[in-house]
Amino acid sequence: MAKEPKQPEQEAETPPQAGAPEAPASEPQPQQQQQRIQVQIEDSKALASYANFCRVTGTPEELIIDFGLNPQPIGVPTQPIVIVQRIITNFYTAKRMLHALTLTVQRHEATFGVLETDVQKRVRPGLMGGPPR
Repeated sequence: MAKEPKQPEQEAETPPQAGAPEAPASEPQPQQQQQRIQVQIEDSKALASYANFCRVTGTPEELIIDFGLNPQPIGVPTQPIVIVQRIITNFYTAKRMLHALTLTVQRHEATFGVLETDVQKRVRPGLMGGPPR
């Protein structure tokens, strides 16, 4: 039996009309408010992979994000980190992605608590290799 492609609906904002004057922030006008529209997504050809490492580089025109798997996430890796995916995008898309990721992480932290990104602050003695002290 063939699997039907998932088509979750995503909300997107319509961009303001080109050449339209911007209203001051203190005086929102109904005709200039962004409208929510539904966008159909077809993701049956999407490839999923896991990454615990990313490197961000770029040029004045493009942003390059490399994703890979670090086999030694604590300390300085002794083996090369193999890059398995490279995303190249423009800075406009990167800024929209940053906004979406920021909102998503804020919602997650509001529900589950603050995410500590410093691994050393998350490690509890006795849980990582060896008997408790």
